[in-house]
Amino acid sequence: MAEQMKESGIQWIGAIPYNWNVERIKHIIQNNDNGIKVGPFGSALTNEVVSSDEGKYKVYGQSNLIRKDFSYGDNYVSEQNYKRLINYEVLPNDIAVSMMGTIGKCSVVPGNIEPGIMDSHLIKIRLSQKMLPRYFEYAYESDMGYSQLLINSKGSIMNGLNSTIVKGLYIPVPEIIEQQAIVDFLDKEYAQIDSIAADLEKQIALLQQYKKSLITETVTKGLDKSVPMKYSGVEWIGEIPNTWDCKKMKYVISEPLQYGANEAGDDYKEDYPRYIRITDITEENSLKDDGKLSLSPDIAKPYLLKDGDLLFARSGATVGKTFYYTSNYGTCAFAGYLIKARFNQDKMNPKFVYYTTLGIGYENWKNTVFTQATIQNIGADKYAQLYITVPSMKEQNEIITYLDTQCKAIDDVIHSKYQQLSTIQQHKKSLIYEYVTGKKRVKEVR
Repeated sequence: MAEQMKESGIQWIGAIPYNWNVERIKHIIQNNDNGIKVGPFGSALTNEVVSSDEGKYKVYGQSNLIRKDFSYGDNYVSEQNYKRLINYEVLPNDIAVSMMGTIGKCSVVPGNIEPGIMDSHLIKIRLSQKMLPRYFEYAYESDMGYSQLLINSKGSIMNGLNSTIVKGLYIPVPEIIEQQAIVDFLDKEYAQIDSIAADLEKQIALLQQYKKSLITETVTKGLDKSVPMKYSGVEWIGEIPNTWDCKKMKYVISEPLQYGANEAGDDYKEDYPRYIRITDITEENSLKDDGKLSLSPDIAKPYLLKDGDLLFARSGATVGKTFYYTSNYGTCAFAGYLIKARFNQDKMNPKFVYYTTLGIGYENWKNTVFTQATIQNIGADKYAQLYITVPSMKEQNEIITYLDTQCKAIDDVIHSKYQQLSTIQQHKKSLIYEYVTGKKRVKEVR
């Protein structure tokens, strides 16, 4: 017999079982000041947050939701400040929702947490007896929940959520016994899906590490393993073939390293040079299609790139990231947080240098540079000191051909793994949506 359904009246929820209801969140939370609470203004915590050595009460933030780990973090407040901010206390079975940054993350606070408060990036919800916290978490983090966030915030949540937006969201409400059955079922399914996903992520990480190791071995030891070796004089490079040189980058470039334009880019125009920023560069050495900018030809002229130019990111989270430019990307100029290296291509194939920057040795060099500075910043003066192995041009070209083939094969496998991971994650979302809206039912409670 077909399940009797009714229209929920809510587009993104659709039909629900006849004996279910749909409620706004404001009707399923506790009817008091603890029902929903926005975290304290940042200024209320700025001077009070200390390390675990000085404070007894933990400060929870959105990183705990993203990681699904409430043991993470080392921000604390003193007992005095904890009592002053007691309204922001986080207790087991509270619902913590991210209101800034990574919008839409939600997590039930576990029972084994350290006593503490939430920071200014979280909203705290305490449910009434109508709903189980774990069921709420599933429903809120489903595509259904995110669709409502976009609509209720008029298509933009760049400025973050607030309690009004959250209280206005609709959520399907089955009987408590069915909520528990859905939670039990999804927990079991999740465990299996997450196990498969974790295995894929591990495989991807191993492939990525193998690729780095292969590149490092090849650009420092060459393809012929029978040749005599000598010490390079550089610890992170080690031994190199006896006929190779090892030189600082400043000795293999054809002109001084150059910082990019500090001008703001304009809306993209086909007949203007494209303006490359760090954020435009992908991990696959390509340029993103979205958010493109241009630079006027007059301003761009001193910063135009030529075939074989190599760009280095000089600061921020992507410091050390590189981009190998060819004319296939069209006419391009580069932004101020990038540094251009132009090589003497009679002696140094720039793609060989690019491959060098993808290896483990380059990572080790970056870490050495960082230990000498208070912030992660690598300027042109430091990049000029980067040591590069210099085989003959014939060997450089042979190594490039070899790595092109090997890395493409590895990348193809990694891409396939990512596709599998994406399929699994989409299945996970669909599974939640189908059960928290009653499109599929747990058989034991039907």
